[in-house]
Amino acid sequence: MTVKAELMTLVEKMNANPEFIKDEKNRVFQVNLAESGPLQIIIIDGQVNVLEGSSDQAEVILNLSDENFSKLINDNLNTTMAFMKGQLKVDGKVGLALKLQEIVTKYQ
Repeated sequence: MTVKAELMTLVEKMNANPEFIKDEKNRVFQVNLAESGPLQIIIIDGQVNVLEGSSDQAEVILNLSDENFSKLINDNLNTTMAFMKGQLKVDGKVGLALKLQEIVTKYQ
């Protein structure tokens, strides 16, 4: 399964049960994947959408490999450790990278 397919599976799960994101602020996370390119994860009104490409509205940009993003969305990557090891680079609001991990963890 590709990392994009894994992400879409997670998004379907989140949208089917928005309990953990219904009170989230509207946000745009951008993920620049080394192999697959940029993706936007958009949370609006308790629903999640994914778009390909870059956004000028992203509050945080995560730069990492497809493999490490797969680990992140499957709750097998500690973002703090990955950041410290240089496996994850963050532009923008660093706390939102941790927030994304927190949201993902709730859907595992």
